[in-house]
Order: sequence, then C-alpha cells, then structure tokens
Amino acid sequence: MGGAILFVGPSRVGDGVLVTGLVDQLVRAGARLTLACGPAAMPLFDRAPGIDRRIVVTKSRAGLHWLGLWAATVGRRWQAVIDLRGSVLGYLLCAGERRVYRPVTGSEHRLDTLARAAGLSPVSPCLWLNEADRDTARALVGEGRYLVLGPTANWPGKIWPADRFVDLARALVAPGGMLPGARVVVLGGADESAMAAPVLAGLADAVDLVGRTSLGVVGAVLAGAALFVGNDSGQMHMAAAAGAPTVGLFGPSRAEHYAPRGPRALAVRTPEPYEALFLPGYDRHTTGSLMTSLQVEPVLEACRRVLKAA
Repeated sequence: MGGAILFVGPSRVGDGVLVTGLVDQLVRAGARLTLACGPAAMPLFDRAPGIDRRIVVTKSRAGLHWLGLWAATVGRRWQAVIDLRGSVLGYLLCAGERRVYRPVTGSEHRLDTLARAAGLSPVSPCLWLNEADRDTARALVGEGRYLVLGPTANWPGKIWPADRFVDLARALVAPGGMLPGARVVVLGGADESAMAAPVLAGLADAVDLVGRTSLGVVGAVLAGAALFVGNDSGQMHMAAAAGAPTVGLFGPSRAEHYAPRGPRALAVRTPEPYEALFLPGYDRHTTGSLMTSLQVEPVLEACRRVLKAA
C-alpha cells in the first residue's frame, strides 16, 4: 500500500488506541496516509511519524460531519479508503479499493475485527511519545516505582467500587506487598473528577492527575508505571500499549472483545457473565456500578500474574 490512503479511524480513545498499530503498519509500508478521526482520539496520533494529513471529524447533527469529510477528501483519487467507522463515505469517493468496517458477532477481539476490516495484520497497539512528554511525566510523578489506578469509565456500570480500588492499592504498596513503598498515581479524564474523588479521598498521598494533563503525557506516565489497574477504558488500552503491566477490570463489557492487548496485559472480570448483569429496567445512564461482585482478591491475583510475567 504505497499510494494515497484515507484512513477513517474511531472517535473514542480506547478504539483509537486499538488502531495505532494498524496506522503504524500502513506508514511503514510506505502509504501516503491521510488520517481522519474524532477529536478525542486524534491526540494519540499527534506524534506519529509519516502521516501526511490529519483531519479532525467533529460529530454534528444529522450526520453533517460526514459531508464535511467528503468535501475535504473528494478532490483526490485514493488508492484505498479504509473506513473503520462503517459509513458510506468510501463509496462516494474515487478509490481503487474500499474497505469498510461491518460489525460482527461472536468472540473475536475488536482489534482483530478492525484489522480484518482494514485488510491488515492485527498487530499490537503502540504509543508515540517524545522526550518532552517523558520529562513532564517525571516532573509530575517523581522518581522511583509507582502504581497507576484508572478508577473511571465512560458509564457508571463499568466502574469498580472506589473502596475496592483503595483496598487494592494499600495492599499492593504496603510492606510485604507486591510493590512495597510505591507511590500511587490516579488518572482520569477532564470530566471524570467526581468519579475519581472517592479514590483520591481514600489515598491521601496519591498523585492526582485526573484531567490535569495531555494524552501524550498520560502515555508517558503509563510507560513508566510499575503496574496499571483500571476499569475498561481508554486509559487501560493506553497502559497496555505503553508496555506497562496492565490489569483491566470487566463486568458489563465483554473482555473477549475489549481485553487490553499488549505484551504484559490481562483482564479479570466479575463472577457473573456479561449477560447476567443486565437486569430488567437497567439504564446505563442512571443505574450504578455492575462491578460490585468483583472482590479485591481476584484482582490481586491478576496483579501477581501480570507482575510475574513482567
């Protein structure tokens, strides 16, 4: 794929992380790549080399954002259009090859589904970091070992109770724990302060980075972590991509589809299967955590396993 390629990527950070390896694969193959994705995911690619053009696709009413993207790309003949948003855009452009994502059922991991749709190998995600990111990360968290917690998520049902995060962190960093004396760092998005507040209240000495820094610096913080433990979220996927030992916590999302993918990553989930968590009348916007049956000890055991593998 050495010609001009339009790559329409996901809008969310988590899915954006999953396609970083695909973008890297195209660039390494010599593609002249135009990348279009949502504003939340685009910062993941700010430092990626070899991208000719970046187009931020901000969602608008009645799907007018697709009209804007069409207008920005219609004047060129593309060797290929790879549309991982599953729109009709690829059929409205002059292209030698069109690859459009279609949802599938079954147990296939989403990275594998996206790679197959793109006609690429399902390589592990990656992060592009620079020294400025790393210097800022060191200034924020200091020297020595640290544990990173990701206690937030994009809807309440996916959030493990705050007191479990607190108990887990205390057990890990206590004398005789797996990370004795390690500092605790808490991450979260700019609009997630309320979700993280109970964890920070229970860990008075924790470093609060919730909504305080860029995705590039978050990646650098994660790259230096001794361990990351967090809910199914974009930060979990970033931690695995950064190479940190990563434990992702799952309940009302499918680990077989969204488990962290990386050299030292695994998922642990509630005792109940995914389907059993959704009782009649459940509203994902108003109902609370569906993670309460996941106790601290299985998560500690997952931490033992991933640290041993490290």
